[in-house]
Amino acid sequence: MNSEQKKIIQESVKNILRAIGEDVTREGLIETPERVAKMYEEIFSSVTETDFNNCKVFTSLSDDDIVLVKDIPFYSMCEHHLLPFYGKAHVAYIPSNKQIIGLSKIPRMVDYCAKRPNVQENLTIQIARLLEEKVSPQGIAVAIEAEHMCMSMRGIKKPGSTTKTFHYSGCFKTDRDLKREFLEALT
Repeated sequence: MNSEQKKIIQESVKNILRAIGEDVTREGLIETPERVAKMYEEIFSSVTETDFNNCKVFTSLSDDDIVLVKDIPFYSMCEHHLLPFYGKAHVAYIPSNKQIIGLSKIPRMVDYCAKRPNVQENLTIQIARLLEEKVSPQGIAVAIEAEHMCMSMRGIKKPGSTTKTFHYSGCFKTDRDLKREFLEALT
């Protein structure tokens, strides 16, 4: 994010504060526009990144075992309300041609996909597509469980409710036993 973009955000935040009746010169709000611009630079960092390059592929001894990284914490912003949704992602794949990705790269992929305005349903698919692009596995399973602040603090006001989304490709989509094994591993 460049300085011009940050200035636009800062002025927009001031306008929102004025519109709700706040005094933008009040002590507690003086630095708020700058803080929000800095926060947006961080939480929307993937918007300006054109590609996920933080990837390392290794050779495995096997290409028929499930690799699962679960309970990956993430934060994203609902593109409908610009309020956070957050929770855990679970990503599994079965390697192809004995190609595996470094384990730490899977949480990095989740973060990369989450750092943009999004909806959970699409985020689930985006993670799977990115993994597919990087290692072309035999199959992928992604599950996300998240709480949405747009449901918790406004609208229906149901804090603590979670949304679960799933996406399967390749052998996870066609093999019920693999899908069941994935789901059982999440409990």
